[in-house]
Amino acid sequence: MFLRLAAQYQDLVKDLVLTLDALAQSLQSHGLMASCYTCGTDGNHGASFVADLRDGHAVRFLVCDHGISWVEMRNGVELVKLEGADAIRELDRLSQHLRSLQRQRLEASATEASWRNASLLPVHGLDLSSPEPEG
Repeated sequence: MFLRLAAQYQDLVKDLVLTLDALAQSLQSHGLMASCYTCGTDGNHGASFVADLRDGHAVRFLVCDHGISWVEMRNGVELVKLEGADAIRELDRLSQHLRSLQRQRLEASATEASWRNASLLPVHGLDLSSPEPEG
C-alpha cells in the first residue's frame, strides 16, 4: 500500500510540475514576470514557481518529493504560507483568476473589433459626404 501511495505522490508531483510550467508561460504571455525551474532531468523531482503579480505582490509555489508549499508576499514580506492541499487550492485560485482575465481581454478585444468594424460602415445606408456643388 505504501509503495502505491508513493507512486501516486510522484505522479502528482509530475502533474504539478507540468501545470506550473504552463502557468508561468501563460503569465509571461500576459506581460507578468514568472518563472518555473524544474528539478531532475525530466522534472519529476519537483519545481519552483515564482510570479511577480505587480504592485510588490509575488507568489512562490514549491513542489518536491518532500512537500508542497505556497508563499504569498508583498514588498518582500511573507503574508501567507500554505502547505499541502491548501497550497494546491491557492494555485487553482490563481489559475482561475488568470482564466477570468483572459476571458475579459478576449471579450474586450472582440467588442473593440466590432465597434471598429461598425464605424467603417455607413449608418443606415446614408451617404454623409458633402454634396457636389451644382453648376
